[in-house]
Amino acid sequence: MIARPHRCLPLIVMLASLSLTAAAAGTDKSPNILFIYTDDHSHRTVSCYDAAFPWVKTPHIDQLAKRGVRFTHAYIGTWCMPSRATLLTGHHPYAIESMRMEGEYPGSEYDPAKCPFWPAVFRKQGYHTAQIGKWHTGTDTGFGRDWDHQIVWNRPRHIDNAGAYYNNQLIERDGGKAKLTKGYTTDNYTDWAIEYIRGKNRPSDKPWYLWLCFGAVHGPFTPADRHLPAYPDIDVPTPADIYPPRKGKPQWQQEIKKWELDDQGRPSMVGGAFGGKTVEGAKGVHGNTLADWVRQYHQGVLAIDEAVGRLMDTLRETKQLDNTMVIFTSDQGFAWGQHGFCSKLAAYDATVRSPLIISYPGLTAEGTVCASPVGGVDLIPTIFKTAGIELPWKMHGHDLTPLLKDPQAKWRRPVLLSLQSRMYGSDTHEIPAADEQKLAGVPWWVFLVQGRYKYVRTMIAGEVEELYDLKKDPDELVNLARQPKHRKRVERMRAATLKELRRTDAGFVDNLPAPKNLGE
Repeated sequence: MIARPHRCLPLIVMLASLSLTAAAAGTDKSPNILFIYTDDHSHRTVSCYDAAFPWVKTPHIDQLAKRGVRFTHAYIGTWCMPSRATLLTGHHPYAIESMRMEGEYPGSEYDPAKCPFWPAVFRKQGYHTAQIGKWHTGTDTGFGRDWDHQIVWNRPRHIDNAGAYYNNQLIERDGGKAKLTKGYTTDNYTDWAIEYIRGKNRPSDKPWYLWLCFGAVHGPFTPADRHLPAYPDIDVPTPADIYPPRKGKPQWQQEIKKWELDDQGRPSMVGGAFGGKTVEGAKGVHGNTLADWVRQYHQGVLAIDEAVGRLMDTLRETKQLDNTMVIFTSDQGFAWGQHGFCSKLAAYDATVRSPLIISYPGLTAEGTVCASPVGGVDLIPTIFKTAGIELPWKMHGHDLTPLLKDPQAKWRRPVLLSLQSRMYGSDTHEIPAADEQKLAGVPWWVFLVQGRYKYVRTMIAGEVEELYDLKKDPDELVNLARQPKHRKRVERMRAATLKELRRTDAGFVDNLPAPKNLGE
């Protein structure tokens, strides 16, 4: 239930509350919200990020950053489904009840009575809600309950079509029967979103919230034909720890072996093809070397960049730009050789760190950069605050408005992220045995980022903890946790992690296996 102002509040507070209620009801003060959400999309692929290769060019996303705030360290999720579940509930996955994988991958289900999605609240408060693109959170898409309008690729429902990331998708419109739809999906989703922004499938007298979920640049990392010539003769340095051993890392990290030297001494993908679920055996467009795959991956980003440009042009042409908050981010990042990976999941920035740009004229500091670490759970309270709607339930994140106004503001909130494989809610209370935890070789873990330091705890008894100085060691090559001079910091961050787990309702917090003794 939306809270009402108490009758004894001072008049100015009551007026402010009434103003927010009026905004939520659909006056011209209610902002539209365009949430652009990409897939497996590393911050390193966006040219305004320092970690990007010098040859990367994403002018339209860069232009969006010039209009708002670019966050350097955003941790939205760990992989596709839990990241989306977080952005629909405002909760970390371990507190999302009834969400579950069921049947053949990526089959999944949930009980909407136990797992309400917040767009339903926006509908009740006067917003028109829409979702376009990839749906990866239960066969029930929520049309008519959470969404007024949907054009979605429902992967959990259509298992046989779940690998069709770039062409020939089964598309459901407004709860109807799926129809096979041709065309490059990034372009299709953009076309449909532009139609919506221009007024198709929505009333003209309501503010709108559009969650635009691209499938790019998820495997098999297929670029649009027009982008296949891009980035010729690129230079891709080999990551320092692409091959084991990896000094100071947990034992499971020594077992990650996705790359090997080919007959010309170049790092190449083991097996000659990408091995991800639903796209098993996808071969590289240009070849199988690290440089070939990195080139192909970055080519896939170019259609997204074009989409951002087209969407912003449409907002400008329809005179909605100044009254629309634009959020650009991804479900998580993706590693190419770093720590031996060609995937997401692991607790390293290379595998999970996302781009995040937020622009809203009058609120966001234009053309600024925020170095404070933030998380996916923080986005939902921020969206509610911007819309002038009170939170309907306890959220795990924190409103980022202070950082949007002043990116240099003091921000002492830690960021927590975790991986519990394919489990959610109370199913995570009991931690499985070590050999049952792993998802693509990665066991359960939790990390906490506070300031420049990241603390990582693997949920296997006797494993080493990890501590990284993200300022001095952004590639996370040197584990400081075993160094005596950092022992107190490890202990402080260990305690802070437990505190944050308890604050966010992690049922497994008291069942954590003991890590390796720091003195050993």
